[in-house]
Amino acid sequence: MRIPLALFAAVSFASSASSLATHEPGRCAIRGHCGKQSFFGSELPCPDNGLAQEPDASTRRKLVSLCGSRWAEGPVCCREEQVDVLASNLKLAEGIIASCPACRDNFFNIFCSFTCSPDQSLFVNVTQTAQGTAGKELVTELDNLWSEEYQSGFYNSCKEVKNGASGGKAIDFIGGGAKDYPSFLKFLGDKKFLGSPFQINYITEPRGSHPEGMQALPIHPKACNDSDPAFRCSCVDCPAVCPELPAVVAEAECRVGLLPCLSFSVILIYSVFLLFVVALSTYVSYRERRYRKPERLRLLQDPAPSDDEDEGDVVHAGGVLEPLHGVYKLNSLLDSAFNRLGRACARFPAVTIAASLLLVALLSLGWVRFAVETDPVRLWVSPTSAAAQEKAFFDANFGPFYRAEQAFLVNDTGPVLSYDTLAWWFDVESRVRRMISLNRGLILDDVCFKPTGDACVVQSLTGYFGGSVTNLHPDTWQDQLRQCVNSPGDLACLPDFKQPLKPEMILGGYSTDDDDDDDDENANVLDASALVVTWVVNNYQPGTDEEARAIDWEDSMKSILQVVQEEAVERGLRVSFNTEASLEQELNKSTNTDAKIVVISYLIMFLYASLALGSVTVTWRSLLAHPANALVQSKFSLGIVGIAIVLMSVSASVGLFSAAGVKVTLIIAEVIPFLVLAVGVDNIFLIVHEFERINLSHSDEEIDERVARALGRIGPSIFLSAVTETVTFALGVLVGMPAVKNFAAYAAGAVFINAILQVTMFIAVLALNQRRVESLRADCFPCIAVRKASAPAGGLPPDTLYDAKDAESTLQALIRRLYAPFLLHRRVKVLVVLAFLGLLTAGIALIPEVALGLDQRIALPSDSYLIQYFDDLDAYFRTGAPVYFVTRDVNVTERRHQQQLCGRFTTCAEYSLPFVLEQESKRPEVSYISGSAASWIDDFLYWLNPQQDCCLDDEGHPCFENRRPGWNITLAGMPEGQEFLGYAAKWLESPTDASCPLGGQAAYSNALVVDAARTMTNASHFRTSHTPLRSQEDFIQAYRAARRIADGLSREHGIDVFPYSKFYIFFDQYVSIVRLTGTLLGSAVALIFFLTSALLGSVATGAVVTATVVMIVVDILGTMAVAGVSLNAVSLVNLVICVGIAVEFCAHVARAFMFPARSLLERAPPSLRGKDARAWTALVNVGGSVFSGITVTKLLGVCVLAFTRSKIFEIYYFRIWLALVIFAAAHALIFLPVALSYFGGDGYADPGADGGLEDNLAARGYRAMLVDDDYDSDDY
Repeated sequence: MRIPLALFAAVSFASSASSLATHEPGRCAIRGHCGKQSFFGSELPCPDNGLAQEPDASTRRKLVSLCGSRWAEGPVCCREEQVDVLASNLKLAEGIIASCPACRDNFFNIFCSFTCSPDQSLFVNVTQTAQGTAGKELVTELDNLWSEEYQSGFYNSCKEVKNGASGGKAIDFIGGGAKDYPSFLKFLGDKKFLGSPFQINYITEPRGSHPEGMQALPIHPKACNDSDPAFRCSCVDCPAVCPELPAVVAEAECRVGLLPCLSFSVILIYSVFLLFVVALSTYVSYRERRYRKPERLRLLQDPAPSDDEDEGDVVHAGGVLEPLHGVYKLNSLLDSAFNRLGRACARFPAVTIAASLLLVALLSLGWVRFAVETDPVRLWVSPTSAAAQEKAFFDANFGPFYRAEQAFLVNDTGPVLSYDTLAWWFDVESRVRRMISLNRGLILDDVCFKPTGDACVVQSLTGYFGGSVTNLHPDTWQDQLRQCVNSPGDLACLPDFKQPLKPEMILGGYSTDDDDDDDDENANVLDASALVVTWVVNNYQPGTDEEARAIDWEDSMKSILQVVQEEAVERGLRVSFNTEASLEQELNKSTNTDAKIVVISYLIMFLYASLALGSVTVTWRSLLAHPANALVQSKFSLGIVGIAIVLMSVSASVGLFSAAGVKVTLIIAEVIPFLVLAVGVDNIFLIVHEFERINLSHSDEEIDERVARALGRIGPSIFLSAVTETVTFALGVLVGMPAVKNFAAYAAGAVFINAILQVTMFIAVLALNQRRVESLRADCFPCIAVRKASAPAGGLPPDTLYDAKDAESTLQALIRRLYAPFLLHRRVKVLVVLAFLGLLTAGIALIPEVALGLDQRIALPSDSYLIQYFDDLDAYFRTGAPVYFVTRDVNVTERRHQQQLCGRFTTCAEYSLPFVLEQESKRPEVSYISGSAASWIDDFLYWLNPQQDCCLDDEGHPCFENRRPGWNITLAGMPEGQEFLGYAAKWLESPTDASCPLGGQAAYSNALVVDAARTMTNASHFRTSHTPLRSQEDFIQAYRAARRIADGLSREHGIDVFPYSKFYIFFDQYVSIVRLTGTLLGSAVALIFFLTSALLGSVATGAVVTATVVMIVVDILGTMAVAGVSLNAVSLVNLVICVGIAVEFCAHVARAFMFPARSLLERAPPSLRGKDARAWTALVNVGGSVFSGITVTKLLGVCVLAFTRSKIFEIYYFRIWLALVIFAAAHALIFLPVALSYFGGDGYADPGADGGLEDNLAARGYRAMLVDDDYDSDDY
């Protein structure tokens, strides 16, 4: 807003100009109106070097009323019409600066003295005149002499005064945003349109051809912290009177040099441990060598040992087999239960399959209530969280925050501003304004936000030109732009919605060095490389018809801007844009983009599983010897059934929880099938491989007995992994975040149902498949008999009985002969422990480096048009997000609450809300607050000032005009109760315009919620803004700072204050996500320890498994820091998955260690005894299945995700899952057997392992299958 301040002087001055003007006390320099220079010009004063004169009574009364009691007597150099115009113009300024008495007094004093001082000639010198339209001589330029003390004091008293409605400073309106007193006075005196009609040069020393006698008036300016309380300003307008806020105690970050203390500590501990192990190993090696050297010499000298000497060395090398401690009852019960279940399912396959299908069908009926949740708010924010409840309160009372449509016009090679470009952009905005939406026929005027009731808020450079290209002139547009950038409050620069356009809101990519002079700054603005335009549209509750109208208009706008993008390219420019609906639309599009990749991933896992399942019975040797047998022995159909069971379990889980009203999220749709397939395929491998072993060892039994034995042996292992995974996933239900909670429910349900179907339906299909095999029928086509196939004995391929090499796969043979003995060598075990403890140390050291947040660009498809928009937003938009400090159920009709919330009255609380926000804005590095708060209560109470003539009663008289006590800055006599509500209602309807800038309609129409029935103000808000926020860390810290400020205000005054900004709801999770992650993972680990200890019958083994899972998760957390994966709800879900999958890797090895097959245990190499032998047995027994069935399956599926187009899939799924597969496989197949060999519990006899392959074949005389081809009896 530009106030015509020079009109204070250009009012009816009459004088005669003379180059020989006399400068002495009691003499004037100008006086009276002498006419205009042009028809449309303003009245200009006449030169008049005459003596000052006594005014008439009416003029005296008006002058005293306006300028104070010091004008109550003596002659003056002004007349009544001058005082009238001066009063009308000073009123405009008073509405902006009245809150600071010192600034007001200085402002009034300089213009009252300039206009009416009887010693006017002492400080005013006319330097240029011209002939007016009426033929009279007019003053066109003059010098105005004021001391440097007064000029600087005047500026200093006003420079921090705030303009509440705009949230900016009064100096932006009355001084063009001046940064020093010369610029301030220059702005006041420069001749300009809607400004001074003649040039006033403010000087500090006399100048000109005849300056004799000129001197500045001996007047001292009032300071904002003046010793006289009558002139002292409030803290909001004068930092000098503010007590300092308590220092913010930042969270102490312990560091040792560049390393966090945690990282330094674990590295130091590991280093010390490593040195200890090296020293100990060196000492032991030295002792052994020292002992062995004389022993070798003795043996060389006496080759025939006596009978008295024992062969202790040989016995030590051979060791003894560790005795197994009976039978673990719980394991026996599980073995027996699964044995009976397997027998029943194999004996009645049709009933089992039909019952399974019926159960899945019934559960799948819940699909009729299937619904996908795509609203980010309802997806990632707990409805019971403070942020969600505060958003709901804000929306209910003030309406949802506005919808913002924003576009960037960028020149990547130079300045974006030129006449041709601006003319084209005017046309672009005109097209947007005239555009009619496709479906509902809406235009911008139908949906936009109109604070003044008739003008849409469009924050654009075009607003400096009145929004019309006709005001854009090729020769003057740069000058006008410079003027508006320096003085956005100038009337000529205000857009239609009457709020100043700060340059940082509409221009980007130019230097803003405060040390530059004005000309340099102007040049910098013209060098801007980006133009920013924001259309503000009304918002409504989700799902309403009004919201649908806004989205319809936005979709049409998107089409327009896509055409504009092509036009920009032709001009060597580019356009990026975003509508309020764009982000959700693009996120949903991302799911469709990833569908093919996810399906390919599933297919690869399916094909691998189907082929690998038959690797035991269909080897290369058998395929070459009996090709027809491959058609029979293939297990492709089992793979199909296994995949079908996975899909059935997912369908049943979705149906079950959909029926319960739990919505599906995109994470569930994309992750659950993958998760269940990974877990399900593992169990299928274990069941099929175990059944093939039983086929070898019990080939003479009936099929249902063989199936029962297989399930009895492997069932408890499946039960262990299924229970731990289900319970681990189910823990997520306790989390309030819907995305995590819903995922946990669906995942736990799907894994549990999948396990049930695998031990029932799959077992039935396995029995049917074995009948097909023994009937020599083709796989997948059971109606076709393969006549050339050889009849197996009990399902075993005929050549297998006579060839030991075909009894196990190549992988199993490698594990038995090479890998397991090598891994369990004494020195190798030490190296393994050291290496994996080193990995653990690295993981712990990297945990502090894991960042928080989720960049919106990562969640988008790689080809999304929004990525460029977010890049431009970071690079060019220099304005922070608005933030509201909301009072809830604070009754502002009571005086004590008024004092808690006001900031510009002398009796406001010392730490009132506006004061605290003002002080916090002085330390943006910790508060992230920029600018002053728009305090509705201060503006409302100043609006009541009768001198403003804004508040009028029903008869047209100013409010508070004759009130006792009158309006004052002490709040005494200010309205309370119903009177307060009555005035407030009138103020909220008062237009905000040049004549009454404090009217509440534009700035505060929704800032106050009144309950007249209870004489209560239910809610109100105080608006300010954040500093520009660039990184996720900035957003998180800004939210924490706002929460700290609001909590401090609530405690200080005993009221309810909370902060609200549009982005808070998405960042609320980061306040507690570290604690939540620790709690969730810690609880999962505790349950794993309890379940594994109980089901394995050993606390020691349970501790080893739990420690291994912890090591896997810690290594994954460390990988997140290295791979740039931040911690958020998505990665938290993945960490929960990691815990469950880690158990899947470890559980089978641990159980095979605790319940070893007796006959296999007896075949352990002689160098491995005790726990080493059981570790060897576990690796030989299930190591191949863990590698081929778990590791390779998951690795193939995960690697396909590397080709996804979605960054969120590539970062949060591919990177984490790849790390999971690598670390889990390494720990399960390398570290866990070694750890068990050191710390594992005592083993138990496996009741399901009697009569195994070795015993069965030994009874038949096939010793060849019991030993390796390179068997040497001397080793035993």
